Amino acid sequence: MNKNEEFIVDIIDSGFTGEGIAKRDGMTVFIPNAIKGEKVKIKILKVTTSHAFGKILEILKQSENRKNPDCETYAKCGGCSMRHIDYLKTLEIKKNSVISTLKKALGKAIEINEVIGMDNPYNYRNKLQYPIGIDEKEKPTMGVFAERTHRIISTQNCKIQDLLSQKIANSIFQFILDNNISVYNEKNLSGALRHIIIRIGKKTNEVMITLVTNEKNFEKEQELVNNIISNFSEVKTIVKNINNKNTNVILGKENVILYGNGFIYDYLDDFKFKISPMSFYQVNPVQTEKLYGKAVEFANLTGKETVFDLYCGIGTIGIFASKKIKKLYGIETVPEAIKDAKENAKINNVQNAEFFADNVEKFLPKFINQNNIKPDVIFIDPPRKGCDKIALETLLKIEASKIVYVSCNPATLGRDLKILEKKYNMEKIAICDMFPFTSHIECVCLLSLKK
Repeated sequence: MNKNEEFIVDIIDSGFTGEGIAKRDGMTVFIPNAIKGEKVKIKILKVTTSHAFGKILEILKQSENRKNPDCETYAKCGGCSMRHIDYLKTLEIKKNSVISTLKKALGKAIEINEVIGMDNPYNYRNKLQYPIGIDEKEKPTMGVFAERTHRIISTQNCKIQDLLSQKIANSIFQFILDNNISVYNEKNLSGALRHIIIRIGKKTNEVMITLVTNEKNFEKEQELVNNIISNFSEVKTIVKNINNKNTNVILGKENVILYGNGFIYDYLDDFKFKISPMSFYQVNPVQTEKLYGKAVEFANLTGKETVFDLYCGIGTIGIFASKKIKKLYGIETVPEAIKDAKENAKINNVQNAEFFADNVEKFLPKFINQNNIKPDVIFIDPPRKGCDKIALETLLKIEASKIVYVSCNPATLGRDLKILEKKYNMEKIAICDMFPFTSHIECVCLLSLKK
């Protein structure tokens, strides 16, 4: 098989990001936008020693699950990878992906107990992040980065972004154009405005705008602020974040409040959470309530438990469970997140919680030994890289009755479960579709200590 060759192939399976999989001369070929059951004519784009990548030239036999993408930038941006597939079918693909990944890691078949989809899988994001830059015609543009590039795809109507957030972003960009405010140029690292970030409380309808700038001040700064607040009463605060480093990291370390108090509130279930520019807060609150609700349900709490919440962020899972437990200890590496967690506990009158800023793997052994505390239940919600090996070894030594593991990466989940299987049985696993029409998958697992 060689680059630029053309073949007719049958799509026999789906990959982890929703791409189609075919076989040719014993080699696996990955084909974006192809669906299992289709027959397609493809062109080979890249060949490695073990597999190849192709693109569709023509669909000869179409799947009944194929639908016309409803987004004008779908073919360019790469934010969603499954908009050409019926939504219920995407849930099946994700389920099969988790089953396949965990079977490979654990060496045995597992059963998914539940797949929690969205009733309305559109406009679900509460956080919009649009880069601003210069296009190939040397004119200002705003939108999303094309997949694996820093080329900005002009975007006015994204199907997964909140409608009000997009309306505000478009208004800000129009003001930038009308007033010739300079925008960031990656080639020479000049220009003022780099990103527009808009966060909205889905239940409070409060809006926070963060303008990421390359310079301390920019032209017509106050005029822009006045324009925003006169047109959008929902905007409660506007923050300028200064980032003049040549980096892929969006936010810098310095924030200047231009309007309001620098934060907004939102609710998850009955709990109120404060959101500031640097806060981590799940971007799909509708599904977050379902995910955390499922985690608490799996724990089967009685009100007598001592609970550890590891990688606790701003305290969301622990606070969610606080009414059903005796004592909560939350641990998180990021000091700013712990500050927010403590404030969120105070806001919600949660008096049975303590939060600590430290590395989980370093803090746990020392804390347990010094305080002679043994948790009954441990919630774990690590980043995509999963748990540190030392943290896993500590969990095995602690021997809590139950571990509820929330994961955004089935591959590292499988790796960690393999280690925890030394002392734990996996009782249940559910999938929550936090990011409809994308390849991302969120799982929640219940592990019980072997008798």
